[in-house]
Parts: sequence; structure tokens; C-alpha cells
Amino acid sequence: ETVRDNFPLVYELLDEVMDFGYPQSCSTDVLKTFIMQEGQQLDPARALVAATLAPSQVTGAVSWRREGIKYRKNEVFLDVVEHVNVLMSSKGTILKSDVTGEIVMKTYLTGMPECKFGLNDKLMMQSEGRKRESGAIEMEDVSFHQCVKLGKFDSDKAVTFIPPDGEFTLMKYRVSENINLPFQVMPIVKELGRTRLEVNVKVKAQYSSVTGLNVIVRIPLPPNTAKVTTVVGSGKAKYEPETSELVWRMRKFPGDTEYALSGEVEMTARIEDKKAWSRPPISMEFQVPMLAASGLHVRFLKIYEKSNYNTIKWVRYISKNGQYLNRI
Repeated sequence: ETVRDNFPLVYELLDEVMDFGYPQSCSTDVLKTFIMQEGQQLDPARALVAATLAPSQVTGAVSWRREGIKYRKNEVFLDVVEHVNVLMSSKGTILKSDVTGEIVMKTYLTGMPECKFGLNDKLMMQSEGRKRESGAIEMEDVSFHQCVKLGKFDSDKAVTFIPPDGEFTLMKYRVSENINLPFQVMPIVKELGRTRLEVNVKVKAQYSSVTGLNVIVRIPLPPNTAKVTTVVGSGKAKYEPETSELVWRMRKFPGDTEYALSGEVEMTARIEDKKAWSRPPISMEFQVPMLAASGLHVRFLKIYEKSNYNTIKWVRYISKNGQYLNRI
């Protein structure tokens, strides 16, 4: 029904995207320039711009960036965003762990610049003749934005690209070895008969010079929990009956610190509760700015443009929780 109602728009989109059955241009920014849904006429100035851009953007090699972009202040923001996934046993043994990351860029650059940056990836470091001991990491499942010149990456292992204007995800990757876990959770949960439970949880920051933000520890409790009393070293703890969880929230978690929670749980004794409590794992939520759990490091970021203007460059790191679980 929706496709039938929007048939002219769908027809125009297919006409621009496909050429003799082959994909021609799938960039939304380019398509917005040429789609004229419901007979809307372009104003003369915009029509002139569209006519001059058509050859280079639709048939050229750089369809994701239009020509003639100008900024008074040329800036590049490069954000390394990583999600840490871990499953820890009740004794503190790591059962599985990995980091899924992405490099997100915001570019406000004049003209048609070429950017190049290097990481401490093992392949990149080896291509430059550097030793393995220099903090290299091994990246897996790497995928790039279409702007990256894969030929140059295969030859010299440097990421070279002409960036789109504005925000985009440059690359995604996964690291499964030598991960720096931001937090260590040490839980002790004792069942004292059928109606009482004793909970002791310690959380230790394993980073040094940075501060974790919005740290949340979710401790599962039996569904027949009636009353919970807690004492915490930092933040606030509250029992949420909707999810049967004791939720411990801390706004800030400085590096090299350890906080503890102790509590007593009273439960109602029900005849129908014949099954033993399954003890679901403790989960964590957090954000740690300026920390890359994988050990990834941007070694250099260079901008080349024919007018040779000055560029302000910003590189930021942040580690967030993925599935951060600890069995109890």
C-alpha cells in the first residue's frame, strides 16, 4: 500500500540509482539533489549547482563529496568508540571477551582534501618495519566506508581517503586478544535458607588516569524478593521489582578505586517455588572517556589539500559496555 501511494518517488529513486541494471549512485546526499518528487521545480540557483555537480558526482570517482565546499574554520573530529563484551565466571576467570569498535569522523574541511591516518595495528606497524613489541594490536573483521582507498591500504597499510562532508563511520573492527577490561566485579551471593539472601559485590576500576561515568551495576535477585536493605560505598542502590534487580548507580568512578555493596534480601516462602533460583549473571553499564579497551591508538592524522590550509584536529576515545556479564 505504501509503495503504491509513493510510486512516483520510488520510480525516480530507481531511475537515479540504477543504470542499465547496474547500481550507479546510492549516496543519499547525491540523490536528494536530483529527486524531484511531485513535480517540485528547483530554484534556478540550485538547478545550476545540480547541473554542474551531475557529471562528477554521478559518474565520477568521488560521489560521496560535492565540489566547492568552503569553511572558515577547518576542523576534523575523530572518535574511537569501543564496546566491551565479556563473560566472567563467578571465580573471576574470563570465559570469553572481545571489543567491537568503530571510528566515527566529523569533517568540516574546505575543498577536496585527502586524509591519511595510521593506527597501532599489527599489520600497519610491520609494514613500517616496526617491532611487534611496540604495542601493536591485532584487528579482525575490519570493514571500511566506501571512501577509503583499499588499494593503498593493501600496499602500505595506511588508511587513505577523501572524506564525505559532515559525520560518517569510517571503519569498524573487532579485537579479541589482550583486552584491557575497565572493571573487575567480585560478587559473593549466599543463600541463607529459603527466605534470606546475603549479597556482597565489589567493583574495582582497572584504569588509572581517567574517570568512568554513569556506572550501573545490575544485580539479579529472586522473583519472590520482598525486602532489600543495602549499604554502599558510593552512589545509590535501589531494588526494582519490575525486573527483580538490585540496581547500583554511580555517577563517577575514578581510576584505581574500589567500591563495595553489601545487602540483605528477605524473600517470601511460596509453596509453588519448587525450582531453584537460576542465578542470572550480574551486568554492568558504563562509559569511560579517553580509554580504548582494545589498546587501539591513532598514531598520526594528516590532511593534504592543494591550498595547504591549517586544520584543527581532535582525536577522542571512549569505551562503553557491550554485554558485560559476571556470573554469580
